[in-house]
Amino acid sequence: MLAHYTADQVGSMIGYLPQRVELFDGTVADNISRFRADASSEAIIMAATAAGVHDLISALPDGYNSRVGEQGDLLSAGQRQRIGSAQALYGDPFLIVLDEPNSNLDAEGDVALTDAIHQARNRGSVVIVIAHRPSAIAAVDSLLYMQGGRQAVYGPKNEVLQKITQSGSNVHPIKAPTS
Repeated sequence: MLAHYTADQVGSMIGYLPQRVELFDGTVADNISRFRADASSEAIIMAATAAGVHDLISALPDGYNSRVGEQGDLLSAGQRQRIGSAQALYGDPFLIVLDEPNSNLDAEGDVALTDAIHQARNRGSVVIVIAHRPSAIAAVDSLLYMQGGRQAVYGPKNEVLQKITQSGSNVHPIKAPTS
């Protein structure tokens, strides 16, 4: 029961990447660590590396000390989303919820996201991905397909993809991502 934990404890167990990433005015490191005063450089770099964004951050003018601006407006949408991924992975949370995690990503970002999901799952995290773009589900095992706000199909990814592409009713065929 969550009532047995403090808000900080619950927050450290959950990583969340919202559909619309809003960073706060501060440095890249501040945002990845969720502005935790006790954040270590090692933990921040581990999260960035897990998200596949370490090299991108290192290439910024001041690296991890680069300011992101109010709401992250000094960064591109893709850069904000990738830094938001590192924020969601910060501290190796048990539950990770990714809402449209690749909506602003290029091919390199998509690959990094898939790898990050694989790594998190291998560490024992539960990862929930909410997505419209098929590439976001490359690293998942099970799918819940919603239609009209209700569960239409649930099960192993490949079986669900086969069912929804064969059903015909307002579902357009999609290519199953490779795992």
